[in-house]
Amino acid sequence: MKELTDPEIRASFVNCSKGEASRLTTPRDLPELPWADLDFLGWRDPAAPQRSYIVAEHEGRLVGLSFRLPSPRGGVRHQSMCSICLTTHTASGVTLMTARRARQSGHGDDTVGEYICSDLACSLYVRGKKRAQPGGRMKESLTVDEKVERLRTKFTGFLDALL
Repeated sequence: MKELTDPEIRASFVNCSKGEASRLTTPRDLPELPWADLDFLGWRDPAAPQRSYIVAEHEGRLVGLSFRLPSPRGGVRHQSMCSICLTTHTASGVTLMTARRARQSGHGDDTVGEYICSDLACSLYVRGKKRAQPGGRMKESLTVDEKVERLRTKFTGFLDALL
């Protein structure tokens, strides 16, 4: 992914108002991010814990999406798998992230949800740049490039559903 600036990020949002995009908290460490290893920029908003954001190139344009996260629940310990990168995490490591569609259909199906790594580091898990807990990545015969391609295909399908 190419390196992005704060104004580019804010201008890319398609499922929230310009006012909401201007108020969201963008990552402070943009210049230090591993841009070459990212298929999308994803982050949780420290000022709004129930919000996360993803910015990605899609069909030749930059697209930003705002997501809502469910309230944290304690108690039950379980494992869940990210549907984008297929990394398994325990407890709150995978979160159902829901977003309003960019174009409202008027048929009541105006949100889409997907189980995604809570830290939005899918690109780094697939490339082995970030480690999940033991057993978090299945042993596969695919090459890293094939895993990256699978991630991109799954992520593009998710974006298509939102756009």
